[in-house]
Amino acid sequence: MTKAELVEEVSRVSDLTKKHSEVIVDTVFKSIVDALHRGEKIELRGFGSFRLRRRQPRKGRNPKTGDKVDVPPKQVPYFKPGKELKDLINKTEEVASRVRWIACSRLGDSRT
Repeated sequence: MTKAELVEEVSRVSDLTKKHSEVIVDTVFKSIVDALHRGEKIELRGFGSFRLRRRQPRKGRNPKTGDKVDVPPKQVPYFKPGKELKDLINKTEEVASRVRWIACSRLGDSRT
């Protein structure tokens, strides 16, 4: 799903204009980025959490020349899905798997 598709979905579900929906989506994204920039952890119950992971400095190589280069320490954003999100995704896959199994068994197909 792209940002434009997300804006479209928010607009459709909320009966807001696309412009208002875009402002909402942009505000949510900006709030997450700002909180991470301040070093805060974002927890969205039932969905997941965003955190920063610190990467230590290391030695790397320039892929073009092969020369060794120092890669400085940095922080990278990390998303950890929540239990409810994982359960919803697996439940959907489980239902789809059952539907495939039933369809194959009715057709006499051994594939599942």
